[in-house]
Amino acid sequence: MLEDEMTNSNAAAPQKMYNNPTEATLERIGGKWKTAILCLLGEHGTQRNGDLMRALSPITQKMLTQQLKELEADGLILRTAYPEVPPRVIYELTESGKSLGVVLNPLCEWGRRFMGSSKL
Repeated sequence: MLEDEMTNSNAAAPQKMYNNPTEATLERIGGKWKTAILCLLGEHGTQRNGDLMRALSPITQKMLTQQLKELEADGLILRTAYPEVPPRVIYELTESGKSLGVVLNPLCEWGRRFMGSSKL
């Protein structure tokens, strides 16, 4: 199922050839904000845009929107919009996104320990 999600997540896009698996992984989750977004959703579950903005400060709204769209296009997060006034939109990890927990959880934990050390 995970392979199907990864294959179909960009069904309209041409298949890119990668030299190694790490390159494919980092293209999906690489960068400062994607990893942070995935860690937040993994640790805290469903989040709204404002929750993510506060937790990821100093991210800009434009950057957050861009990163969320890319993560959604890659099949790692799910965006659900409710037809309410004012509109309510929530973000959560897909099964494919949740499967990254085995990789991201140790990274997040290492970061917490590093932040608590005197190395800052």
